[in-house]
Amino acid sequence: MNYEWDVAVNKAILNNSPKVNKILEENPYIKDIADELRNVKNKVLDNIDEYIEKTEESVKKTGGHFHLAKNADEAMSMVKEIIKERTKIVVSKSNVLYEIKLRDEMEKEGKDIWETDLGEYLVQINKDMPSHMVAPAIHLTKDKIGKLLNEDLDKNINENSSAEDMVKSVRKFLMEKYLAAEVGITGANSVAADTGSVLLIENEGNIRMDTVLPEIHIAITGIDKIVPTLKDAFNEVIVQASYAGFYPPTYINVTSGPSATGDIELQRVSPATGPKEFHLIVLDNGRKEAINSEIRDSLLCIRCGRCYFSCPSYKLYGKDFGDSPYTGPTGIMWSAVTMKKYDKAMLCMHSGGCKEVCPMKIDIPKVIEKIKFRYIDS
Repeated sequence: MNYEWDVAVNKAILNNSPKVNKILEENPYIKDIADELRNVKNKVLDNIDEYIEKTEESVKKTGGHFHLAKNADEAMSMVKEIIKERTKIVVSKSNVLYEIKLRDEMEKEGKDIWETDLGEYLVQINKDMPSHMVAPAIHLTKDKIGKLLNEDLDKNINENSSAEDMVKSVRKFLMEKYLAAEVGITGANSVAADTGSVLLIENEGNIRMDTVLPEIHIAITGIDKIVPTLKDAFNEVIVQASYAGFYPPTYINVTSGPSATGDIELQRVSPATGPKEFHLIVLDNGRKEAINSEIRDSLLCIRCGRCYFSCPSYKLYGKDFGDSPYTGPTGIMWSAVTMKKYDKAMLCMHSGGCKEVCPMKIDIPKVIEKIKFRYIDS
């Protein structure tokens, strides 16, 4: 057992699990919303092409641009075509951006690209990969973070500095990047087919900067994030925030096309103060194939990350349980869907804790069992 990892993950469990339990006890309606969300997500999966088409129509109605990518390479090509010669890029936390290797590709081309979520920023300067979908730097202790910042950012920060001073130092650095950025790239917590709206939840405020300060906003997400209505999209972010232990979320960001104003004779004019272009790239990359397979329920996952803390394999193996960024019980499923990687499933102990805490009531042990059969047959 890695001592540093053992300390970090146990602190996270002690901080997270009681918070989630308290949120659900105080707001019992959240479980009802989760049940409703499972039903509507299944409805979309049963009619995926129809909902992709409806999303495209809605995005175009608001003046945005819609792109459907079959795989990671195609998505990356679309990003490069949109960005062209622009060099200054800020990005928010997104597993799909890792899925298409966005930052790696942009850095190869000499772009000045920065993660703006604190955890992702720490992972970036550590030349590392995330260990958790919601808390990517969970494997880094405060002492380690202090040393990292001392080496890469601010000599006045060290392992003895307060967490507040560490955050302040990073915030100052990132503010310069926000103000200079030409392109902001985000994922999406949900996408409403009826309005083409992209919803993003956060607590830091970085996503607001990423989506309104640059002249171009690109949102990249999987087809599994599409839900029928804007109401359903709000339900998804509420459930995700709650089961991640952050309820209410500090910010819920809604983007429906580029910036616009209606202050001259109530006529909609675009752009206004914010981005002049909005692009939504919706990614397949194995998802459609999974819909008609024995691991279909993987696509119901909302990435709350709660299953990690009920998983003995994750506690033992950390980010080696899965293929980063898709780690933990959720990651075993998503590594199978998007990477066709099945070997890490063999580390699953089938304790069943993940199934008990899943808001979407996914029988995760059963799905992982199917993935194990795929590995054996491969």
